[in-house]
Amino acid sequence: MNIHFYKYQGTGNDFVILDNRNGAYNSLTTSQIEHLCDRRFGIGADGLMMLENDPAYDFRMKYYNSDGREGSMCGNGGRCLTAFARDMGVGKKEVRFIAVDGPHEASFRDNGWVNLKMQDVDWMEVGNMYFFLNTGSPHFVKFVTDVQEVDVYTQGREIRYNERFAAEGTNVNFVQELDNGIFVRTYERGVEDETYSCGTGVTAAALTSAPAEEGDYTIPVETIGGQLEVRLTRTGERSFSGIWLCGPATPVFEGNIKI
Repeated sequence: MNIHFYKYQGTGNDFVILDNRNGAYNSLTTSQIEHLCDRRFGIGADGLMMLENDPAYDFRMKYYNSDGREGSMCGNGGRCLTAFARDMGVGKKEVRFIAVDGPHEASFRDNGWVNLKMQDVDWMEVGNMYFFLNTGSPHFVKFVTDVQEVDVYTQGREIRYNERFAAEGTNVNFVQELDNGIFVRTYERGVEDETYSCGTGVTAAALTSAPAEEGDYTIPVETIGGQLEVRLTRTGERSFSGIWLCGPATPVFEGNIKI
């Protein structure tokens, strides 16, 4: 099979993107997708996305982890696919699309940033020194004193594969509070390693770091791959609405590969 692919990245979270509006890539197997994402033998990416048609929306997002299996919602992926759709002539300054976790809205800023509306969150587990919540994907959040000193791979893997989470898996975020915002590092399930940035993880970290009082907030977020921000409205002790993940989403290159 000959594949024409595109590669996009959002704060270092990188994705292979296929234009599948004609169904040309419906037959791709798990192993083939894993191969395409392989950084040594394939194109190399944290995941693969397909742009697809949907009669009720501007487009449909289908996302696969780098292990080749279809994944849950990917925030940076959603922003990158929105940018790709615009580059393909789909939608205008504001779009609506459907993903595995439901409908999303997205818009573009004049500086090139993509704003992606995430699902409302109405549940959050608050434990001893951790938070657990779902922002389209499940996230374990732990606050630390110095995030740069954390062995994200080892500690994240221990939590992701512990007795509670081993079967379904969870993403694991280590968060340091800064003078203005937070710094987040994430171990992603499906990638099974640290990524430069994780959109749903950044969102989860921002929600857990938001002030306790109800109201509207903007949380600046630093990741290894760059700057993001999360805008949100706290509606209760553990509930949030109007959640927007905002940041850059840019093309890297495009090409052809035969598999």
